Amino acid sequence: MKFNWGTGIVLAFIGFISFIMYFIVTMHTDAKYDHDLVTEDYYKQELEFQNDIDKEKNSKDLTSNITWKKTNDGILIVFPEALKAEKISGKVFLYRPSNKQFDFDTAISLSNHNLLIPDKRLLDGRWNIKVDWEYNGKSYLFKKEIVY
Repeated sequence: MKFNWGTGIVLAFIGFISFIMYFIVTMHTDAKYDHDLVTEDYYKQELEFQNDIDKEKNSKDLTSNITWKKTNDGILIVFPEALKAEKISGKVFLYRPSNKQFDFDTAISLSNHNLLIPDKRLLDGRWNIKVDWEYNGKSYLFKKEIVY
């Protein structure tokens, strides 16, 4: 067989296509490259988006909103002092963009306007925190992207 420009170009194409196919197969089959960037019920959450906008507007109308801080024991979520703690109810949802297996939610159970998310449930890295809460029949929402 004679090796000329045409043969070289064909071999280069075959080599390039082989590399790309190897890369695609590796990315789809290897678990370490598996990243979950959206939630399972994405479309359901999209339909509730206007409700979330209204709840966030209610939160911004408060004199003081929820604050959070990182402590040695975990993440401390502080609710407004002007509200009565026993009338606050709702859920806290922590979403890990890189791995859905670490997502969890917990009911709001306050101790002196504070809610502690224990350190043992949190891995280092980025978390999206969503506090969906209610006070006197009015709904509120607090969202924040945090790095723990």
